[in-house]
Amino acid sequence: MEACGSAHYWANAISDFGHTVRLMPPAYVKPYVKRSKTDAADAEAICEAVTRPTMRFVPAKLREEQTAGVVLKTRELFVRQRSQTANAMRAHGRVRDHRRHRHDQHH
Repeated sequence: MEACGSAHYWANAISDFGHTVRLMPPAYVKPYVKRSKTDAADAEAICEAVTRPTMRFVPAKLREEQTAGVVLKTRELFVRQRSQTANAMRAHGRVRDHRRHRHDQHH
């Protein structure tokens, strides 16, 4: 399978049934896509890419690793939103101060 967010989940689920799952980095599959991005074209590219002797595979993330990744991404989102809010408040304060300063000059 091509490695993506949900591929790690499915790799673990399929492994639970005793199958061997191998994940390929998307960048290694992309050169084999011959036409527009469709499921059929992706499947054909994966089939072509997996036959290459130089193909590299990535290990599936464990459920604990996936959970830790979600926690980290959520934290990064909150930090980014907090910074955006602080910057917006700072910018709003400057605009208000600038308007007050212009108003005071004219009166």
